[in-house]
Amino acid sequence: MIKRLIIAVILLGLVVGGIVGFNLFRDKMIGQFFANRQPEPVAVSTVAVEPGTWTPGVEAIGTARAKQGVELGVETPGIVKQIRFQANDEVEAGEILVQLDDAIEQADLAAANATLNLSETQLKRQQTLQARGVTAANDLDEAQASATSARAEVEKLTAVMRQKALRAPFAGTIGIPQVDVGQYLAAGTVYATLQDLDSMRVDFSIPEQQGRIVRIGMPVVATSEVGDISLRGQVIGIEPRIDPNSRLVTVRAEIEDPGHSLNPGQFLRVRVELPAEEGVISLPQTAVNSTLYGDGVYVVQEEGEGDQKKTTVEQVFVQVGRRSLGRVEVTSGLSPGDVVVTAGQNRLFTGAPVKIDNTINPADAEFRAIGQ
Repeated sequence: MIKRLIIAVILLGLVVGGIVGFNLFRDKMIGQFFANRQPEPVAVSTVAVEPGTWTPGVEAIGTARAKQGVELGVETPGIVKQIRFQANDEVEAGEILVQLDDAIEQADLAAANATLNLSETQLKRQQTLQARGVTAANDLDEAQASATSARAEVEKLTAVMRQKALRAPFAGTIGIPQVDVGQYLAAGTVYATLQDLDSMRVDFSIPEQQGRIVRIGMPVVATSEVGDISLRGQVIGIEPRIDPNSRLVTVRAEIEDPGHSLNPGQFLRVRVELPAEEGVISLPQTAVNSTLYGDGVYVVQEEGEGDQKKTTVEQVFVQVGRRSLGRVEVTSGLSPGDVVVTAGQNRLFTGAPVKIDNTINPADAEFRAIGQ
Protein backbone atom coordinates (compact mmCIF):
# COMPACT_ATOMS: atom_id res chain seq x y z
CA MET A 1 0.00 0.00 0.00
CA ILE A 2 2.75 2.39 0.96
CA LYS A 3 4.69 1.44 -2.17
CA ARG A 4 1.74 2.35 -4.39
CA LEU A 5 1.29 5.68 -2.62
CA ILE A 6 4.96 6.52 -3.13
CA ILE A 7 4.73 5.67 -6.84
CA ALA A 8 1.61 7.86 -7.20
CA VAL A 9 3.31 10.80 -5.50
CA ILE A 10 6.35 10.43 -7.75
CA LEU A 11 4.16 10.32 -10.89
CA LEU A 12 2.18 13.34 -9.75
CA GLY A 13 5.41 15.25 -9.12
CA LEU A 14 6.66 14.40 -12.57
CA VAL A 15 3.42 15.57 -14.19
CA VAL A 16 3.32 18.87 -12.23
CA GLY A 17 6.99 19.47 -12.85
CA GLY A 18 6.53 18.87 -16.57
CA ILE A 19 3.63 21.32 -16.76
CA VAL A 20 5.49 24.02 -14.84
CA GLY A 21 8.63 23.48 -16.89
CA PHE A 22 6.67 23.67 -20.15
CA ASN A 23 5.00 26.92 -19.09
CA LEU A 24 8.34 28.45 -18.12
CA PHE A 25 9.87 27.35 -21.42
CA ARG A 26 6.89 28.72 -23.38
CA ASP A 27 7.00 32.10 -21.62
CA LYS A 28 10.74 32.34 -22.23
CA MET A 29 10.39 31.59 -25.93
CA ILE A 30 7.49 34.05 -26.33
CA GLY A 31 9.54 36.72 -24.57
CA GLN A 32 12.52 36.07 -26.82
CA PHE A 33 10.27 36.17 -29.91
CA PHE A 34 8.79 39.54 -29.07
CA ALA A 35 12.13 40.89 -27.85
CA ASN A 36 13.76 40.17 -31.18
CA ARG A 37 10.74 40.98 -33.34
CA GLN A 38 10.75 44.35 -35.08
CA PRO A 39 7.27 45.98 -35.43
CA GLU A 40 6.07 46.78 -38.92
CA PRO A 41 6.56 50.45 -39.89
CA VAL A 42 3.43 52.57 -39.60
CA ALA A 43 2.42 54.49 -42.71
CA VAL A 44 2.13 58.18 -41.87
CA SER A 45 1.87 61.49 -43.68
CA THR A 46 4.11 64.35 -42.67
CA VAL A 47 4.71 68.05 -43.12
CA ALA A 48 7.88 70.07 -42.74
CA VAL A 49 7.92 72.84 -40.17
CA GLU A 50 8.54 76.18 -41.87
CA PRO A 51 7.81 79.75 -40.79
CA GLY A 52 5.19 81.27 -43.05
CA THR A 53 2.46 83.83 -43.41
CA TRP A 54 -0.25 83.65 -40.77
CA THR A 55 -3.61 85.21 -41.64
CA PRO A 56 -5.52 85.59 -38.39
CA GLY A 57 -9.24 86.15 -38.47
CA VAL A 58 -12.39 86.54 -36.44
CA GLU A 59 -14.98 83.88 -37.18
CA ALA A 60 -18.70 84.20 -36.47
CA ILE A 61 -22.16 83.10 -37.54
CA GLY A 62 -24.14 85.59 -39.61
CA THR A 63 -27.45 86.16 -41.35
CA ALA A 64 -27.74 87.43 -44.91
CA ARG A 65 -29.88 90.49 -45.52
CA ALA A 66 -30.65 92.44 -48.65
CA LYS A 67 -29.01 95.86 -48.90
CA GLN A 68 -32.51 97.15 -49.58
CA GLY A 69 -35.42 94.98 -48.55
CA VAL A 70 -38.93 96.05 -47.56
CA GLU A 71 -42.44 94.78 -47.13
CA LEU A 72 -44.60 96.76 -49.53
CA GLY A 73 -47.74 98.10 -47.89
CA VAL A 74 -50.87 99.99 -48.92
CA GLU A 75 -50.94 103.71 -48.10
CA THR A 76 -54.67 104.28 -48.56
CA PRO A 77 -57.58 101.79 -48.44
CA GLY A 78 -59.13 100.53 -51.62
CA ILE A 79 -60.13 97.57 -53.79
CA VAL A 80 -57.48 95.83 -55.91
CA LYS A 81 -58.19 96.56 -59.56
CA GLN A 82 -55.09 95.10 -61.17
CA ILE A 83 -51.92 93.22 -60.16
CA ARG A 84 -49.09 93.95 -62.57
CA PHE A 85 -46.38 91.59 -61.36
CA GLN A 86 -45.67 87.92 -60.77
CA ALA A 87 -43.52 86.22 -58.16
CA ASN A 88 -39.75 86.75 -58.62
CA ASP A 89 -40.15 89.39 -61.32
CA GLU A 90 -37.34 91.91 -61.69
CA VAL A 91 -38.99 95.33 -61.35
CA GLU A 92 -37.65 98.84 -61.90
CA ALA A 93 -37.88 101.77 -59.52
CA GLY A 94 -41.21 103.59 -59.98
CA GLU A 95 -42.89 100.70 -61.80
CA ILE A 96 -46.60 100.28 -60.95
CA LEU A 97 -47.09 96.97 -59.12
CA VAL A 98 -50.72 97.13 -57.96
CA GLN A 99 -53.49 99.43 -59.13
CA LEU A 100 -56.36 100.14 -56.73
CA ASP A 101 -59.78 101.22 -57.93
CA ASP A 102 -59.68 105.03 -58.34
CA ALA A 103 -62.92 105.72 -60.22
CA ILE A 104 -64.31 107.95 -57.47
CA GLU A 105 -61.03 109.85 -57.16
CA GLN A 106 -60.95 110.42 -60.94
CA ALA A 107 -64.48 111.87 -60.84
CA ASP A 108 -63.58 114.08 -57.89
CA LEU A 109 -60.42 115.20 -59.70
CA ALA A 110 -62.44 116.11 -62.82
CA ALA A 111 -64.80 118.18 -60.69
CA ALA A 112 -61.89 119.84 -58.92
CA ASN A 113 -60.24 120.70 -62.27
CA ALA A 114 -63.52 122.29 -63.44
CA THR A 115 -63.69 124.32 -60.24
CA LEU A 116 -60.05 125.33 -60.68
CA ASN A 117 -60.67 126.50 -64.24
CA LEU A 118 -63.64 128.59 -63.11
CA SER A 119 -61.68 130.09 -60.22
CA GLU A 120 -58.75 131.01 -62.46
CA THR A 121 -61.15 132.60 -64.99
CA GLN A 122 -62.78 134.67 -62.26
CA LEU A 123 -59.34 135.64 -60.93
CA LYS A 124 -58.24 136.90 -64.34
CA ARG A 125 -61.49 138.88 -64.66
CA GLN A 126 -60.99 140.53 -61.28
CA GLN A 127 -57.37 141.32 -62.13
CA THR A 128 -58.53 143.02 -65.37
CA LEU A 129 -61.19 145.04 -63.53
CA GLN A 130 -58.67 145.95 -60.84
CA ALA A 131 -56.33 147.28 -63.50
CA ARG A 132 -59.17 149.49 -64.81
CA GLY A 133 -60.02 150.60 -61.29
CA VAL A 134 -63.64 149.46 -61.43
CA THR A 135 -63.60 146.70 -58.77
CA ALA A 136 -62.94 146.55 -55.07
CA ALA A 137 -59.72 145.14 -53.66
CA ASN A 138 -61.76 142.74 -51.50
CA ASP A 139 -63.25 141.09 -54.59
CA LEU A 140 -59.77 140.45 -56.01
CA ASP A 141 -58.61 138.91 -52.72
CA GLU A 142 -61.59 136.57 -52.68
CA ALA A 143 -60.90 135.50 -56.27
CA GLN A 144 -57.24 134.79 -55.44
CA ALA A 145 -58.20 132.76 -52.36
CA SER A 146 -60.77 130.82 -54.35
CA ALA A 147 -58.21 129.97 -57.06
CA THR A 148 -55.61 128.95 -54.47
CA SER A 149 -58.10 126.68 -52.69
CA ALA A 150 -59.17 125.06 -55.97
CA ARG A 151 -55.54 124.45 -56.95
CA ALA A 152 -54.82 122.84 -53.58
CA GLU A 153 -57.85 120.58 -53.96
CA VAL A 154 -56.59 119.41 -57.36
CA GLU A 155 -53.14 118.68 -55.91
CA LYS A 156 -54.71 116.77 -53.00
CA LEU A 157 -56.82 114.56 -55.26
CA THR A 158 -53.83 114.00 -57.56
CA ALA A 159 -51.79 112.78 -54.57
CA VAL A 160 -54.62 110.46 -53.53
CA MET A 161 -54.70 108.99 -57.05
CA ARG A 162 -50.93 108.43 -56.90
CA GLN A 163 -51.46 106.45 -53.70
CA LYS A 164 -53.91 104.25 -55.57
CA ALA A 165 -51.11 103.27 -57.97
CA LEU A 166 -48.66 101.28 -55.80
CA ARG A 167 -45.16 101.64 -57.22
CA ALA A 168 -41.80 99.97 -56.55
CA PRO A 169 -39.64 102.25 -54.35
CA PHE A 170 -36.43 100.79 -55.84
CA ALA A 171 -35.31 98.20 -58.39
CA GLY A 172 -35.17 94.61 -57.21
CA THR A 173 -36.78 91.18 -57.08
CA ILE A 174 -40.39 91.08 -55.94
CA GLY A 175 -41.84 88.21 -53.97
CA ILE A 176 -45.11 86.29 -54.03
CA PRO A 177 -48.28 88.42 -54.33
CA GLN A 178 -50.20 88.37 -51.06
CA VAL A 179 -53.40 89.95 -52.40
CA ASP A 180 -55.96 89.14 -55.11
CA VAL A 181 -57.91 91.20 -57.63
CA GLY A 182 -61.15 92.46 -56.08
CA GLN A 183 -59.85 92.22 -52.54
CA TYR A 184 -60.42 95.18 -50.21
CA LEU A 185 -57.18 96.38 -48.63
CA ALA A 186 -56.96 98.46 -45.51
CA ALA A 187 -54.19 100.99 -45.03
CA GLY A 188 -50.95 99.22 -44.03
CA THR A 189 -51.81 95.87 -45.65
CA VAL A 190 -48.66 94.17 -47.00
CA TYR A 191 -49.12 93.02 -50.58
CA ALA A 192 -45.57 91.75 -51.40
CA THR A 193 -41.90 91.93 -50.45
CA LEU A 194 -39.19 93.61 -52.52
CA GLN A 195 -35.50 92.71 -52.21
CA ASP A 196 -32.44 94.17 -53.93
CA LEU A 197 -30.32 91.02 -54.31
CA ASP A 198 -27.42 92.56 -56.26
CA SER A 199 -25.69 93.62 -53.05
CA MET A 200 -26.19 91.76 -49.77
CA ARG A 201 -25.45 92.57 -46.18
CA VAL A 202 -24.42 90.14 -43.47
CA ASP A 203 -25.13 90.87 -39.83
CA PHE A 204 -23.16 88.91 -37.24
CA SER A 205 -22.05 89.20 -33.62
CA ILE A 206 -18.59 88.83 -32.09
CA PRO A 207 -17.34 88.83 -28.47
CA GLU A 208 -16.56 92.24 -27.01
CA GLN A 209 -12.85 91.30 -26.74
CA GLN A 210 -12.66 90.75 -30.52
CA GLY A 211 -14.74 93.84 -31.17
CA ARG A 212 -11.69 95.91 -30.28
CA ILE A 213 -9.63 94.57 -33.19
CA VAL A 214 -12.28 94.68 -35.94
CA ARG A 215 -12.34 97.88 -37.97
CA ILE A 216 -14.52 99.30 -40.73
CA GLY A 217 -13.13 98.40 -44.14
CA MET A 218 -11.58 95.06 -43.12
CA PRO A 219 -12.09 92.26 -45.70
CA VAL A 220 -14.76 89.66 -44.99
CA VAL A 221 -15.37 86.19 -46.43
CA ALA A 222 -18.91 84.80 -46.16
CA THR A 223 -19.44 81.05 -46.74
CA SER A 224 -22.67 79.09 -46.85
CA GLU A 225 -23.23 76.17 -44.48
CA VAL A 226 -22.52 73.54 -47.13
CA GLY A 227 -19.49 75.48 -48.39
CA ASP A 228 -20.60 75.78 -52.01
CA ILE A 229 -20.93 79.57 -51.83
CA SER A 230 -18.03 81.84 -50.87
CA LEU A 231 -18.27 85.60 -51.37
CA ARG A 232 -16.04 88.48 -50.35
CA GLY A 233 -16.91 91.89 -48.97
CA GLN A 234 -15.93 94.32 -46.26
CA VAL A 235 -17.06 95.59 -42.88
CA ILE A 236 -19.28 98.67 -43.23
CA GLY A 237 -20.57 99.13 -39.70
CA ILE A 238 -19.84 98.26 -36.06
CA GLU A 239 -22.46 98.78 -33.38
CA PRO A 240 -20.94 101.16 -30.78
CA ARG A 241 -23.03 99.58 -28.02
CA ILE A 242 -22.26 96.19 -26.46
CA ASP A 243 -25.28 94.03 -25.67
CA PRO A 244 -25.35 93.89 -21.84
CA ASN A 245 -27.02 90.46 -21.85
CA SER A 246 -24.86 88.55 -24.33
CA ARG A 247 -21.73 90.76 -24.20
CA LEU A 248 -21.60 90.65 -27.99
CA VAL A 249 -20.97 93.38 -30.55
CA THR A 250 -23.07 93.50 -33.71
CA VAL A 251 -21.11 93.96 -36.96
CA ARG A 252 -22.43 94.50 -40.48
CA ALA A 253 -20.58 93.63 -43.69
CA GLU A 254 -21.53 94.32 -47.29
CA ILE A 255 -21.13 91.43 -49.77
CA GLU A 256 -21.22 91.79 -53.54
CA ASP A 257 -23.46 89.09 -54.97
CA PRO A 258 -24.11 89.79 -58.68
CA GLY A 259 -25.05 86.15 -59.27
CA HIS A 260 -27.87 86.27 -56.68
CA SER A 261 -26.47 83.17 -54.96
CA LEU A 262 -27.59 84.33 -51.50
CA ASN A 263 -31.10 84.80 -50.15
CA PRO A 264 -32.13 87.17 -47.35
CA GLY A 265 -32.29 85.31 -44.05
CA GLN A 266 -29.73 82.69 -45.12
CA PHE A 267 -27.34 81.21 -42.54
CA LEU A 268 -23.68 82.08 -43.23
CA ARG A 269 -20.26 81.51 -41.71
CA VAL A 270 -18.36 84.78 -41.63
CA ARG A 271 -14.64 85.38 -41.29
CA VAL A 272 -13.14 88.84 -40.82
CA GLU A 273 -9.57 88.74 -42.12
CA LEU A 274 -7.06 90.56 -39.92
CA PRO A 275 -3.66 91.87 -41.10
CA ALA A 276 -1.26 89.05 -42.07
CA GLU A 277 1.76 88.19 -39.91
CA GLU A 278 5.08 86.86 -41.24
CA GLY A 279 7.43 84.28 -39.71
CA VAL A 280 4.78 82.32 -37.79
CA ILE A 281 5.18 78.56 -37.31
CA SER A 282 1.89 76.75 -37.80
CA LEU A 283 0.76 73.16 -38.36
CA PRO A 284 -2.42 71.46 -39.54
CA GLN A 285 -4.69 70.86 -36.57
CA THR A 286 -4.55 67.10 -37.23
CA ALA A 287 -0.86 67.09 -36.29
CA VAL A 288 -1.47 68.14 -32.67
CA ASN A 289 -2.59 65.57 -30.08
CA SER A 290 -4.19 66.90 -26.91
CA THR A 291 -3.72 64.80 -23.77
CA LEU A 292 -3.91 65.26 -20.01
CA TYR A 293 -0.20 66.07 -20.05
CA GLY A 294 -0.48 68.77 -22.71
CA ASP A 295 -0.39 69.20 -26.46
CA GLY A 296 2.13 67.10 -28.36
CA VAL A 297 3.27 66.16 -31.84
CA TYR A 298 5.30 63.30 -33.29
CA VAL A 299 8.58 64.42 -34.86
CA VAL A 300 10.25 62.15 -37.41
CA GLN A 301 13.80 61.01 -36.53
CA GLU A 302 16.21 59.38 -39.00
CA GLU A 303 19.23 57.32 -37.88
CA GLY A 304 21.89 55.46 -39.81
CA GLU A 305 22.65 55.37 -43.51
CA GLY A 306 21.93 53.11 -46.45
CA ASP A 307 20.39 49.77 -45.51
CA GLN A 308 20.86 50.57 -41.83
CA LYS A 309 18.80 53.72 -42.06
CA LYS A 310 15.87 53.75 -39.61
CA THR A 311 12.97 56.19 -39.56
CA THR A 312 11.25 56.53 -36.20
CA VAL A 313 9.21 59.13 -34.34
CA GLU A 314 9.57 60.94 -31.05
CA GLN A 315 6.75 62.58 -29.15
CA VAL A 316 7.46 66.24 -28.43
CA PHE A 317 5.28 68.50 -26.28
CA VAL A 318 4.57 71.94 -27.72
CA GLN A 319 2.88 75.19 -26.78
CA VAL A 320 0.02 76.12 -29.11
CA GLY A 321 -1.58 79.50 -29.72
CA ARG A 322 -4.22 80.71 -32.14
CA ARG A 323 -6.22 78.54 -34.52
CA SER A 324 -7.33 79.62 -37.97
CA LEU A 325 -8.40 77.95 -41.24
CA GLY A 326 -7.66 74.44 -40.02
CA ARG A 327 -4.19 75.32 -38.72
CA VAL A 328 -2.80 75.93 -35.25
CA GLU A 329 0.01 78.26 -34.26
CA VAL A 330 2.97 76.65 -32.43
CA THR A 331 4.76 79.11 -30.15
CA SER A 332 7.43 76.75 -28.75
CA GLY A 333 8.67 73.17 -28.94
CA LEU A 334 9.53 72.99 -32.65
CA SER A 335 12.23 74.37 -34.90
CA PRO A 336 12.23 75.12 -38.63
CA GLY A 337 13.13 71.98 -40.56
CA ASP A 338 11.47 69.51 -38.19
CA VAL A 339 9.22 66.96 -39.90
CA VAL A 340 5.94 66.40 -38.06
CA VAL A 341 3.41 63.59 -38.50
CA THR A 342 -0.03 64.82 -39.61
CA ALA A 343 -1.93 61.52 -39.91
CA GLY A 344 -1.58 57.99 -38.48
CA GLN A 345 -0.69 59.00 -34.89
CA ASN A 346 -3.14 56.58 -33.27
CA ARG A 347 -0.61 53.71 -33.63
CA LEU A 348 2.52 55.65 -32.75
CA PHE A 349 4.74 55.81 -29.69
CA THR A 350 8.22 57.16 -29.08
CA GLY A 351 10.67 55.04 -31.05
CA ALA A 352 8.02 53.49 -33.32
CA PRO A 353 9.25 52.88 -36.89
CA VAL A 354 7.32 54.72 -39.58
CA LYS A 355 7.02 54.78 -43.34
CA ILE A 356 6.34 58.21 -44.84
CA ASP A 357 3.62 58.33 -47.49
CA ASN A 358 2.56 61.84 -48.53
CA THR A 359 0.64 60.86 -51.65
CA ILE A 360 -2.55 61.69 -49.75
CA ASN A 361 -2.30 64.18 -46.92
CA PRO A 362 -5.72 64.72 -45.33
CA ALA A 363 -4.50 67.71 -43.35
CA ASP A 364 -3.42 69.61 -46.44
CA ALA A 365 -6.63 68.66 -48.27
CA GLU A 366 -8.68 69.98 -45.37
CA PHE A 367 -6.68 73.20 -45.26
CA ARG A 368 -7.13 73.81 -48.98
CA ALA A 369 -10.89 73.15 -48.72
CA ILE A 370 -11.28 75.62 -45.84
CA GLY A 371 -9.17 78.27 -47.53
CA GLN A 372 -11.15 78.25 -50.78
